[in-house]
Amino acid sequence: MLELHGVEVEDTYCEAFEGLFTRFIITARDGKRLKQAAYGSTALPSTVFGEAEGGVERWLQPMETPDGRVGAFVQIWVNCGKGARERLEQELGKRVRQGVLVVPTTRVFDALPPGDSIDTMARIGHCGDGYEEVIRMYGRELIAIPLMMGDFLIERRLGYRRGVMGGNIWLMAGSEEAALEAGERALEGLGRVEGTIAPFGICSAGSKVETRYPEIGPTTNHPYCPTLKGKIKDFSVPEGVASIPEIVIDGMDLAAVKRGMRAAMEGAAGVEGLLRISAGNYGGKLGKHRIYLKELL
Repeated sequence: MLELHGVEVEDTYCEAFEGLFTRFIITARDGKRLKQAAYGSTALPSTVFGEAEGGVERWLQPMETPDGRVGAFVQIWVNCGKGARERLEQELGKRVRQGVLVVPTTRVFDALPPGDSIDTMARIGHCGDGYEEVIRMYGRELIAIPLMMGDFLIERRLGYRRGVMGGNIWLMAGSEEAALEAGERALEGLGRVEGTIAPFGICSAGSKVETRYPEIGPTTNHPYCPTLKGKIKDFSVPEGVASIPEIVIDGMDLAAVKRGMRAAMEGAAGVEGLLRISAGNYGGKLGKHRIYLKELL
């Protein structure tokens, strides 16, 4: 039997798949407005509907940002496939326009090394209705968009890369309280791993590939729903387990996802009431990357 700090680790794997992501810095005058913009721009993960998912990677101190104000690393992701770059540009535009630009005092800066990039003028810069201008400030090329509370500044080009989505761990706990605490500890561990996000936070709804209702996308992973005990033939929840949160992890590369999974497992393992750590997979039907839990121990 595999163990981590006395907690059983199932000999299984998670499936992960490739996606495109952009990584940028949001800054603001104060923490209240920063959090509003960071959370607003990354809310509603909805790859099911062909849109995007996102998350806050890490909060930044003033000495870590281009303009010397509080900030955050933010990532926005879309699934790879035909038209992925165009979808990413569209989703980036929507999320910055509706989640960041409208929040007073915010600015946006690129947070990737030089490479492929998206020109933000067409979908964000033109919010200035032709009164926007390109300027040089903080050693970068920015677009200044005049708003009713002053100029919104965004870097002219935001980089994007190919990364890995869908790494995950399952935390099988004896109670809802233990599940929530284990989830919080897992997220704390993940938060120390550069280049990773948990787009769903503590996720209560692990899904499966097959479904009776394809029009709404993935549906509940019924064998692992504790309340279905005695109601279904393929019930698979271990004895004593009452709650199973999932932590989904996206990362800038496969190595980052693996480090994030390990850190999340480490963080959760010390919680009383956590009975087993597992992971979600779909028999190889979803992603080309298989990350075995035993390789992370």
